[in-house]
Amino acid sequence: MARSLNIALIGQKFMGRAHSNAWLKVARFFQPPVTPVMYTVAAREAAGLKTFARRWGWQNCTTDWRSAALDPEVHLVDVGTPNHVHAEQAIAALEAGKHVACEKPLAGTLADARAMRDAARAARRSRTFVWYNYRRCPAVALAHRLVREGRLGRIFHVRACYLQSWAGPAVPLLWRFQKKFAGSGAHGDLNAHIVDMARFITGQEITEVCGAVAETFIKQRAEVSAAARGGIAGGTSGGRGQGRVDVDDAVLFLTRFAGGAVGSFEATRFATGNQNNNTIEVNGEKGALRFAFEDMNLLWFYDAQQPPREAGWRRIMCTSGGNHPYADAWWPDAHVIGYEHGFVNMAADILNVIGGRKPVVPLPDFADAYQTQRVLEAALLSARHRSAVKLSEVK
Repeated sequence: MARSLNIALIGQKFMGRAHSNAWLKVARFFQPPVTPVMYTVAAREAAGLKTFARRWGWQNCTTDWRSAALDPEVHLVDVGTPNHVHAEQAIAALEAGKHVACEKPLAGTLADARAMRDAARAARRSRTFVWYNYRRCPAVALAHRLVREGRLGRIFHVRACYLQSWAGPAVPLLWRFQKKFAGSGAHGDLNAHIVDMARFITGQEITEVCGAVAETFIKQRAEVSAAARGGIAGGTSGGRGQGRVDVDDAVLFLTRFAGGAVGSFEATRFATGNQNNNTIEVNGEKGALRFAFEDMNLLWFYDAQQPPREAGWRRIMCTSGGNHPYADAWWPDAHVIGYEHGFVNMAADILNVIGGRKPVVPLPDFADAYQTQRVLEAALLSARHRSAVKLSEVK
């Protein structure tokens, strides 16, 4: 019988729900070598915490995250809080000998991310994981495998964008608009995902940010008078007071990759008409790949080895068990999966690693996620100084 793994989750908001659902469902659809036990949920706000714990299946709840993270009965600490407290919570858990899973980006600042990476190195018996959940979409995992198999050959171009439109002038001053909590705006929230996805699919590191632009369109917002309930800004309303927005609303930048490819990245919360448009295309000498999250079950593949008469983009429905990553755990062909399934797939791989098995595709640990954080920092430096920044200069 698989041994049990007691989990403490810190956070009960948007990501708290996504993570709770993953831990609740993972052993029902997968057969992990370790059985997850939803032991304790910790959150700052007492109001509704008991209801949250009961609804999502947590055995205990507390407003003291430290007591949950340091509890001798807990084996894995899952950090689902705002970026500015990732370092304190993750490092405390690592020093107590726990495994740690942390939301992305790794931290609000490069210094905090570096401290987390170093703490993970020092905690030799602990495993670390970062919730870059889009790696766990079957289509993205298949793209990763196709590149590893040489189907694209030499890579020339990577172009990625993450476009949202929820942050209009009427949205009040959420924590996501404040640097002391978030570290950055659309950049850390959205560019973090597509930088990780580009590194994951291509297997190449970014060596230089050649230029960047950052812009804050709404510089003052109403103070929050009602807490968010569901989604990113759902249920919020503004009061009479005004507060300053000190993070970006949009960041665009250009890059060079170690293998010679060039890349473009764009993240914004002001792309009117786009709800959650997370897209990446990779062009190589032998073929090309294209993925768009709003059609997350599909991967588009162009095989340049085909004769011109037959050449064209091929639509691959990535739901076939035995052929596509993670598909065996879910439904019959073309019975599609959704956003929450990426988190369940990742929970399964976390349990695989802790239980001594290999993940379906590589998991990002703190050291891996630190490399993405360096790229984010280089882009901000490039935008600030209006100059190219080599990654070798960002330690």
